[in-house]
Amino acid sequence: MKKEIINQLLQQLISDKDLEKNLRLRKKTFINKSILNKNIDEYNNLIKDGWELDKKFKNSKRLKKEKEKVVLFKDKVWCLFASLGFQTMNIDSEFKLNYSKNDENLSKKIDVFAKDDETILLIICKSSIEKNKESSFENELNEIKNIIGGLRTTINHLYPNQKLKFKFILATEDYSISENDKKLLNNINGIHFDDEIIKYYSDMQKQIGYSSRYQLLGSLFSGQEIPEINNQIPAIKGKMGGKTYFSFSIEPEKLLKIGYVLHRNKANINMMPTYQRIIQRSRLKSVHEFIDKKKGYFPNSIIISINSEKDLKFDRANTQVKNSISDVGILHLPKKYRSAFIIDGQHRLYGYANSEYKSKNSIPVVAFVNLEREEQVKLFMQINENQKAVSKNLRTTLNADLLWTSENYLEQHKALRSRISITLGENRNSALFDKISIGEDRRTITQEAFDKSLNQSNFLGKVTKNKVESLGTIYDGNLDNTFDHLSSFLRLTFNYIKDSIPEVWNSDNCIILINKGIYAFIKLQDDIINMLIDNKSLSKENCSNTYFEKTKTYLDTAINFIKNIDEETSESLRKAYGTGGYLKYWRTLQIAVRDSHEEFTPDGLDDYIKKEAKEFNSKSFTLIGDIELSFKRNFKEILQEEFGENWFKKGVPHQTAKKANDLAFEKNQKIENIEDEVDNWDCLTLIAYRSIALNNWKIFEYKYADPKEKKNASKNNKTKWMVKLEEIRNQISHQYSVTEEDYYFLEELHDRLGLTQ
Repeated sequence: MKKEIINQLLQQLISDKDLEKNLRLRKKTFINKSILNKNIDEYNNLIKDGWELDKKFKNSKRLKKEKEKVVLFKDKVWCLFASLGFQTMNIDSEFKLNYSKNDENLSKKIDVFAKDDETILLIICKSSIEKNKESSFENELNEIKNIIGGLRTTINHLYPNQKLKFKFILATEDYSISENDKKLLNNINGIHFDDEIIKYYSDMQKQIGYSSRYQLLGSLFSGQEIPEINNQIPAIKGKMGGKTYFSFSIEPEKLLKIGYVLHRNKANINMMPTYQRIIQRSRLKSVHEFIDKKKGYFPNSIIISINSEKDLKFDRANTQVKNSISDVGILHLPKKYRSAFIIDGQHRLYGYANSEYKSKNSIPVVAFVNLEREEQVKLFMQINENQKAVSKNLRTTLNADLLWTSENYLEQHKALRSRISITLGENRNSALFDKISIGEDRRTITQEAFDKSLNQSNFLGKVTKNKVESLGTIYDGNLDNTFDHLSSFLRLTFNYIKDSIPEVWNSDNCIILINKGIYAFIKLQDDIINMLIDNKSLSKENCSNTYFEKTKTYLDTAINFIKNIDEETSESLRKAYGTGGYLKYWRTLQIAVRDSHEEFTPDGLDDYIKKEAKEFNSKSFTLIGDIELSFKRNFKEILQEEFGENWFKKGVPHQTAKKANDLAFEKNQKIENIEDEVDNWDCLTLIAYRSIALNNWKIFEYKYADPKEKKNASKNNKTKWMVKLEEIRNQISHQYSVTEEDYYFLEELHDRLGLTQ
């Protein structure tokens, strides 16, 4: 092939910064066009043609127009492979690849050309306006069959010194692939990517980034040789549960190449049963940072099943341990993609995917041989049922020791806050003795509440990972001094409160001995000390006894407020849930102190009073909207995961489904444009989700059971909160005022469901 043609083709391919720029443009759902202000006729014609005004400039206007469906789909697929880490791609959809030796003008238009260090992918994209249209790509696939050899020859000319794997992909949107097209694809060793498969890799890419490429390669080249991999490793062969297994240590990079995770998703439906949830970005990120930044490691083994058509080759060593039932030797792993299924440890393994240590470290592995898929599922369930996650309180407790000598100031402060709460909870001279959850012991106050109050105070100043930005009212740069000073000051504070109002302190429902109460009093003491230091009544050099004595006058006011609090106010503070509940309790104490001491004017109090004077309806409406949207998404995902394609029919109770269908029919009768029509899932009421949850309680209990109810409570009691949610929703609809109690119920629910505000 002429160098001129090769150069022309290479010029149509982009990488590095050009690829990143193109990726940003293709991610947009619209295209832009600029036009000079003086070209009025052209502007009017474009507006008639569907363009919209986007932005005005001094001498021109920028217009925008939604991309056509087929263009959107091509860009979506292009962006997917660019995001998966393919370093070289076509610059636009006009890219054509030559395929004829005799006529170098003959070429085939390729929608997506994607290349990495090992792979070339040629992708043709087809999108249908009609939903689920049966495909008929016989002519195009036959054409590909005739020219695919020529296309590969051209690729070899483009990259003459690289041994690249090759795959043709037919990507479709809203098509039902016909049996004939499946056969034609199979004849050219091509693969079909439908909507579900594209969504699967898109979702996984959003979660784990480039790492998801390993899963893609395992799917595309399953069973194909990986010639460059060194597959010989020292191993121990043994028996466990009647199964042969090998125990060995391997570089993560090798296992990533041959490994595959059986995610529960429609993309893997032909490999059922599958059992793994998709990898979570947050967990993967923490694992990666633990490995790279903290040089951490995981001593527990990755559990896999090696998929080998023949018996694995194991060279038994000449030297063995006498009387041992295990053998030592060299194991020859399969040099093939998707030859090892990851049963347990996917996050630990994929945490190495982008790590500098993926070829420098080794990880322990226990590898069973040719486990049936059902056996893999059972093993997966046994592992997850018998493992108990480390609780938040235990992690916080361990941090007090693990992070104390860290060189990271943020970690030092985390350890300091943990140690203070532990000391107050374990010291018998402390009023908070046996009142704080430490380790696995559960009490009414969590270490998290202490951590939150101290972290948000000025006691400890401000630090970053590498430096102290500012000293605090107590923190002087020395952990030991600060610990002694602050823990003593807080012990004096809470001992004084206990001694001042013993009848309140010792009551069964003490309003102080809850997370919000501890937070509020610590924050109040912080406010008082800030004021005293600002007006020169206190010096940072004073000892903890002096600090405490100076605050007593103001603290007495807050104590008297609690002593004389009426039942309605007490219940209001107790039931103020979520972040707003902490804030309300703290601000209430501030108001009580300021009423008696006009010099006490903490920052933000006046703004808070004005803000809280407004109605709760607007905030409540937003919270309910978030909750309703989360129901719509999560309930559907859970049902689809459990029942597959027939999720609505199998998962939604008959009467609930009938009401939704009837409502959808009524709404659609009034809608002229078919594209604007709603489906039955769009027409569920809030209370309908309760019916769905009750009807499928086993799969919804873990997420939607009220944690305040007893474990043995009925499912009706565990979902009463949904009834209350519906009642509040109806009140807002009828423009009734939402009570403060109902607002805090919504805020707590919003936080509990993991929704951000």
